[in-house]
Amino acid sequence: MRHANIAFFIPHSGCPHQCSFCDQRSITGQRKQPAPEEVEQTLRQAADQMGDRARGAEVAFFGGSFTAVETNYRRALLSAASPFIRRGVFAGIRISTRPDAISPEILEELQEAGVTAVELGAQSMDDKVLLCNQRGHSSEDVENASRLIRSFGFSLGLQMMTGLYGSTPQKDRETARRFLLLKPDTVRIYPTVVMAHTKLGELYHKGEYQPPGLEETVVLCAELLQLFETHHIPVIRLGLHDTPQLHRDAIAGAIHPALRELCENHIFLENIRRRIRIDHIPLGKMILWVSPREISKAVGQKRSNVEALRRDGYEMTVKGDPFICPGDFWIEHLPQ
Repeated sequence: MRHANIAFFIPHSGCPHQCSFCDQRSITGQRKQPAPEEVEQTLRQAADQMGDRARGAEVAFFGGSFTAVETNYRRALLSAASPFIRRGVFAGIRISTRPDAISPEILEELQEAGVTAVELGAQSMDDKVLLCNQRGHSSEDVENASRLIRSFGFSLGLQMMTGLYGSTPQKDRETARRFLLLKPDTVRIYPTVVMAHTKLGELYHKGEYQPPGLEETVVLCAELLQLFETHHIPVIRLGLHDTPQLHRDAIAGAIHPALRELCENHIFLENIRRRIRIDHIPLGKMILWVSPREISKAVGQKRSNVEALRRDGYEMTVKGDPFICPGDFWIEHLPQ
């Protein structure tokens, strides 16, 4: 699922806490707050460029805690975007905020302005992990805010981070399972990246914290991706946006411009291995028949899946068959 939006980043605006991992100016690549006039101008240009496609896109205010932004500034931003929603130019407005910055009064304001989706930066559902990372809210705040958002009819989005200070893969899996109970409409998964000039950066340099590497992150995030998709919850983002500032200021963590692709490749590899075990396919040469749309996914980035199976003892050739549905495949064993 491709999730289209015209995004405006409001780095650090409205955040009452400095979380251990946070350097949004580097992560987003933006250092100044957008003026309402800039929002209106950008939306006009986007509408002209996108044409009919604009009706399926959302205006998005990300980067800060939007509902905690100074009231007049927040309302001015919404006023700049609202006319485009009322005229049907764009599908709606999506905002991200903190779980402890939600109230009935705020949600009424958002409704009137044409906001259709509210995303909560939950990050973890483990209270000790939240405390270690200076989040300033609890898992109960996430649950209460989620229920309130859904009761007002908004689309609910939940954001989680893997590999945080004090967390473990098991705790991250538990966060995902508790997300399922809240029935979000969308999820974002962000593996932790250690930025310079943050609390995590200090802990990393002291040797007190080591974020998971790329390989470990891919294995865990592939599992989480499958979990959410099995429950028909779209993961609309996996990994941080790739920006020059991110590469400049990141000092550790799983950074890759195609992290989701790596996870999807890993899922395909494990499905092949599972089929090999179930069907008792002997070592040797084989042809993997897949949908033509999924040849690259089956092969893996830089032929990673082909090489992994070679190490397992299988010489795999991947071929496309237009009669095979995406997500399915069959294996033809070639006699020696």
